[in-house]
Amino acid sequence: METNDSLIRMTDVTRVFMTEEVETHALAGVSLDIRRGEYVSIAGPSGCGKTTLLSILGLLDSPTSGEHVLNGEPVARLKPARRAEIRNREIGFIFQAFNLIGDLTVAENVELPLTYRGLPAGERKRRVAEALEKVKMDHRMKHYPSQLSGGQQQRVAVARAIAGDPSVLLADEPTGNLDSANGGQVMDLLADLHRQGSTIVMVTHDPRYAEYADRTIHMFDGQVVEAPAEAMLAGV
Repeated sequence: METNDSLIRMTDVTRVFMTEEVETHALAGVSLDIRRGEYVSIAGPSGCGKTTLLSILGLLDSPTSGEHVLNGEPVARLKPARRAEIRNREIGFIFQAFNLIGDLTVAENVELPLTYRGLPAGERKRRVAEALEKVKMDHRMKHYPSQLSGGQQQRVAVARAIAGDPSVLLADEPTGNLDSANGGQVMDLLADLHRQGSTIVMVTHDPRYAEYADRTIHMFDGQVVEAPAEAMLAGV
């Protein structure tokens, strides 16, 4: 039975890719439960299914079989248009490569996803200002990505993710393109957001950063397994 504080529930989720009549089982019976306000890291070696799992959690992909419930709504078999609508409203993405648009200012990058929701201009401006203030980048709102350091660009990407007040933040190797100093600052920022109530699911290869989370989901060969982080991350 789903508990009241359960935000994400997956039950026996599989994802099979077919290429030239060869079946690749990227996920093999994954079941998990993520509560509201929880900070979860997903760890495991390359090719274990972390990215596929995050894509399904973010409604960028659908499972081949199994159940997926987000914020009380079954989402495993939704049509693409409905999936995109929920994704825009419920999920904030933080990517390794920042994915900022070079010819848009910082403020315009943060505002862009909000335009797809049909929010009035005044509401969009308010949310952009609040999000940039949270990540301490409000003084750079008129700058362009090329005028920012990598760490600053990732802060803007975090602002873009939180401006829509999503139910969950999905972070895919958020420090992967940063040096250790900037990586640590981004992780501290995510920790602050978590303390303010954000639910965060993060994929990371770095065991130091996995320790920021409340708990770690270990993956191996497309399955959730019980194992120390050191064993799952060995050889990555």
